[in-house]
Amino acid sequence: MPSDPVVGRLSARAYTIPTDFPEADGTASWTSTTIIVVDAEAGGQRGMGFTYSDATVADFINAKLAAVVSGHPAMDPPSAWRAMQKAVRNLGREGLAATAISAVDIALWDLKAVLLDRPLATVLGRYRDSVAIYGSGGFTSYDDGQLARQLAGWVETEGCRFVKMKIGSEPERDPARVAAAKAAIGAASLFVDANGAYDRRQSQYMAAKFAAKQDVRWFEEPVSSDDLAGLRQVRDHAPAHMEIAAGEYGYTLDYFRRMLGAGAVDVQQADATRCGGVTGFLQAATLCEAFHTDLSAHCAPSVHLHLGCAAPRLRHLEWFHDHVRIEHMLFDGAPVPKDGMIAPDLSRPGNGLVFKQKDAARYATGGPHD
Repeated sequence: MPSDPVVGRLSARAYTIPTDFPEADGTASWTSTTIIVVDAEAGGQRGMGFTYSDATVADFINAKLAAVVSGHPAMDPPSAWRAMQKAVRNLGREGLAATAISAVDIALWDLKAVLLDRPLATVLGRYRDSVAIYGSGGFTSYDDGQLARQLAGWVETEGCRFVKMKIGSEPERDPARVAAAKAAIGAASLFVDANGAYDRRQSQYMAAKFAAKQDVRWFEEPVSSDDLAGLRQVRDHAPAHMEIAAGEYGYTLDYFRRMLGAGAVDVQQADATRCGGVTGFLQAATLCEAFHTDLSAHCAPSVHLHLGCAAPRLRHLEWFHDHVRIEHMLFDGAPVPKDGMIAPDLSRPGNGLVFKQKDAARYATGGPHD
């Protein structure tokens, strides 16, 4: 290995995978999910990262960010991260640009760990050896039977102590759906996620009802995550044992600072595939530590496993049905739960993932990726 390897070739490609059943939440519906996979090379080794975003992100990475990152020291991913942030100043740092930067940053951290022949969790430094997961799905497109089977399956077969369902597309049906879900999971804790579908008054009413009737402990995005005053209002009036959570749409550190500073959440969420990759996620984790607020990782469990071990106040990570399915289809080494926990395989360098190029080829939607 060269003494000071620099990042050489970097490329991205998009893959669009149909869902196994139509999926919907309180404010959106979809029948496919697109994953952008990034390869980065240095010192004869390769690193891999990914994000869930639009297929155009692959083109943006290939056309814009690859040249920005090329030549940066492979052992210093934050230097490339800073360069990418500067490069998108006039384009806007949030949204698609942020997901592109996230995927590249994840690939560069994986590359560094591979060059060191160490697991990423070891390179970052571990607070814990494994992380708790909560089963997540329960889409509003499911009937009550499908909802109950999915949630109960996570409890019975994977040992999840917490499971989450979607609500909000038909508020009048939500109490019955929540009751059906709770009946299916027994003593396990039930979380609900409205994806910002309710207004403030609805949220307060539903919070009291869900807590009293089904002992719901977690209410995610009862109102829009842009409505910090509304989140704070719901939090202030929620039952004592119910936590308010939000933050999955955070792209920058300023977003998390504003949300935490407003006292809007009991648990801060962050998604490394959106908020700047490993570098951005660890910044958010440090901010949570400063605000004495727990952090929960949103979706993409194969990315968040190693980061979860390295985040000081991590509560758990989201075992999201759609992403779990895709990551097990496309990556050798995707985590497998045991007793509601997942742990990194410390015998594998980097993030421990190997992209199944041949298996993925049928889903390719654009851009070269060798």
